[in-house]
This record gives sequence, structure tokens and C-alpha cells, in this order.
Amino acid sequence: MPYFYILMVILLTVYGQLVIKWQTSLAGVLPDELAAKIEFLIRLLLNPWVISGFFAALLATLFWMAAISRLQLSHAYPFISMTFVLVMIASGIFFHEPMSTMKVVGALFIVAGIAISSQG
Repeated sequence: MPYFYILMVILLTVYGQLVIKWQTSLAGVLPDELAAKIEFLIRLLLNPWVISGFFAALLATLFWMAAISRLQLSHAYPFISMTFVLVMIASGIFFHEPMSTMKVVGALFIVAGIAISSQG
């Protein structure tokens, strides 16, 4: 069960990042003027999709507390690095962000690090 909790942390975190990026992209670029910046950010904060991203972060925190109540922190925490890998892949798919060779190599190192660190 603790690994299910970790999986939920990862998936909810990835969801939150993707949905906030999506909605921010639709909103445009942060304006330069202070008043316009505040209006821009308030509009985003009131966006139901952005709110769902924040709610996903809250749920991820609850699942994280459940996971670390059953696992050593030094064992559980490296798994969270999978969020970097999944966000990179999803960003390439959904936002057409470039996926360079160096990014792929870096992601493979993360996966290898998780595999190694989970053994001990």
C-alpha cells in the first residue's frame, strides 16, 4: 500500500504541473505592469482548472504523509524524482516542448538512480 501512496503523489503532482502550465499558457504572458500582474495572477487563481491543480497538490501531500508513515523517508523520497521524468515526457506530448538527447539521458539517469537507491 505505501507504494500506491507514492504513485498517487507522483500522478497528482504531475497532473497539477500540467494543468497549471496549460492554463497559464492559455492566459498568456505575465504582464510587466504591477496592476496588470496582480489581475493576471488573481484571474489564474480563480480559474477552476488551476484550483484543481492546487487541490491535487493538497491530495498529494496527504498521500505523501501516508507513504512516509510506512516507509523510511530516505527510501521513499527518490521515487518522487519520477515526477521530473513524467512531466518532461508529458510536456513533449501535450505542449510540444523539445525533448533533447540530453534531457532523455538525464531522465534515464534519474530512473537508474531510483532503481539503485530503492535497493538499499
